[in-house]
Amino acid sequence: MTPLKLIALDEDDLKVLSAHVQDAVGREADMAYIPTEQRFAVIVNRFDWSGVQKPDNGGAYERRRSAVRFDKVRKVQVQNVNPGERVMALLAIYFEPSEPPSGFLTLIFAGDAAIRLDVECIEVELRDLGAAWSTKNLPQHPDDAESAQ
Repeated sequence: MTPLKLIALDEDDLKVLSAHVQDAVGREADMAYIPTEQRFAVIVNRFDWSGVQKPDNGGAYERRRSAVRFDKVRKVQVQNVNPGERVMALLAIYFEPSEPPSGFLTLIFAGDAAIRLDVECIEVELRDLGAAWSTKNLPQHPDDAESAQ
């Protein structure tokens, strides 16, 4: 698989980028806010959802080390993010406009955790950092089990 590089500059772009980071896992220690650069960044192990659709994957899936960079960030707020937490699962990234083009980008994590970024505009980059590795673990969601019945 070719390394992924996506840029989101509007809400439609952000929806695509968010789908690619669904179920990415990372640590609080791999997140940083640099106020002087108006930048927030996070390093995650991204699950390759596009590979799930391949009939020849033999039950093996892939993860890839990736960076997500948010620019034009004025302020960061956290909810239920505990320093030293071992692993956090990123579920989605949403945008809530305030005074266009500014608004709030919210990173939603499992366990009712969230990071809210006050941004001047949507400017987000997702970039794969290296080779993929195999995993047998397919992320599951509570709704998945209910819909399978």
